[in-house]
Amino acid sequence: MIAAEGKGVVLYMRQEGRGIGLANKIKAYQLQEEGLDTVEANEKLGFRPDLRDYGIGAQILRDIGVEKIRLMTNNPNKVRQLEQLGVQVSDRIPHVIPATEWNRFYLETKATRSGHAIEFDGKAHLPEQDDPVIVES
Repeated sequence: MIAAEGKGVVLYMRQEGRGIGLANKIKAYQLQEEGLDTVEANEKLGFRPDLRDYGIGAQILRDIGVEKIRLMTNNPNKVRQLEQLGVQVSDRIPHVIPATEWNRFYLETKATRSGHAIEFDGKAHLPEQDDPVIVES
């Protein structure tokens, strides 16, 4: 999700399953049920771990005159790609998702295999994860 500074714009890129599509994501879920992590499942299906392309999003932002954004992500690669496409990322807003027994393996995989900025045992704590959760209606 991308929010343009001072513009009130939210751009949502529909790239299900990190770009492999919904049908293949369902296949990946089955492989995960069999014990593979999310990266291994994508690779077993013949895909790279992340196929998302931010070029269209960067172009949309340029077309509406947005040059600088605040980006909601834990993925440093997403920040790098957008900046390489000419979009200045002034701030990264983290997704703070507490680990549960059901999502811990997935979140740990994102942190350890994909470099996502998510705090776990043995990994540096992110200061923004101390911020209170804000729910606006």
